[in-house]
Amino acid sequence: MRRSKWVMTLALTLAVTLLLAACGGAKDAAGVVSDIEKLTGKLESYHAEGTMVLNTGQEPQEYGVVVSYQKPEYYRIALTNEANDITQIVLRNDEGVFVLTPHLNKSFRFKSDWPNNQGQAYLFETLAQSIIHDDERQFTAEENAYVFDVLANYQNASLVRQKIWLSKEDYKPQRVVVTDADANEMVTVTFSSFEFDKSFEDNWFDMNRNMTSVSIQSVPVLATEGEGQGEPSAEANEHFGIIYPGYVPEGVEERSAADFKLGERDAIMIRYVGEYDYTLVESKAAEERMASSSIGTVIELDLGRTVGVLIGENEQRTLLWTHDGVDYRLSTGNLPYEEMVKVAQSVFDQTGK
Repeated sequence: MRRSKWVMTLALTLAVTLLLAACGGAKDAAGVVSDIEKLTGKLESYHAEGTMVLNTGQEPQEYGVVVSYQKPEYYRIALTNEANDITQIVLRNDEGVFVLTPHLNKSFRFKSDWPNNQGQAYLFETLAQSIIHDDERQFTAEENAYVFDVLANYQNASLVRQKIWLSKEDYKPQRVVVTDADANEMVTVTFSSFEFDKSFEDNWFDMNRNMTSVSIQSVPVLATEGEGQGEPSAEANEHFGIIYPGYVPEGVEERSAADFKLGERDAIMIRYVGEYDYTLVESKAAEERMASSSIGTVIELDLGRTVGVLIGENEQRTLLWTHDGVDYRLSTGNLPYEEMVKVAQSVFDQTGK
């Protein structure tokens, strides 16, 4: 009888152990981190789809996100604003880094090691490295997911922490929530599908293929950034209305506004001085554009309808974006990144004067 109870107890213990192992309950933080390190070390490719909600502006903005990665450094990220049916593509291949807006027949290109110099909440590598390198990570296990609470490392310094949900079965990301210092949810990425070892067509990361994939008729000839920029003239521009930003940082005032020629296009330059000095150049959107720089960063701006391109770092930075048929170029030597975003956001819903 005693032996029978011992056998039953042993069998129950083994059953519970097997059940815990099967559902991942036996894993601790160190074991999961070790597995993630091994996974990233042999990562060949992946394809993910989902949604990204940004709460960094006045109103939440939702984007559809499709991410493709292939070793060694090929990326294709399609960001779609569902409300406006506009898609922009961030692309990296052997030719460089591109931001494409196919429906406008517009492309930006610049030299950069993106995304190595800046993480993204929808990239598996970014999430994995955040988990691996945070020695003070917090770890919990839910029914179907491992959850890590770790430091965030993004261009926007107000984003300080993030919670990452990974599938217990295969460590595929399920959800990411990035918060500010007050624990407000600023960025949320929800993955609807994720596939490791995805095979792509040969030209999947090709710029021309992606420019023509959204029902446009031709591929632009890229122009050189800054080509043909002349000096401002004193006459008022009769062909282009000035769009004044709705936001001006405290301690800053408008100094002047004048028109000039940007290549063959009419353009306007507005100068601001004070606590921060910066200029905002506005011109009718060109059919093609190439931005070139030895240092560059692609950033997703919560502008509702566009992706901004930030060129330069530290002493001199230029933020480029296009909206409603107008090209904008915000240049500064001392305006903080967060203030640049606020100025850029504030041109929306403004009319030309």
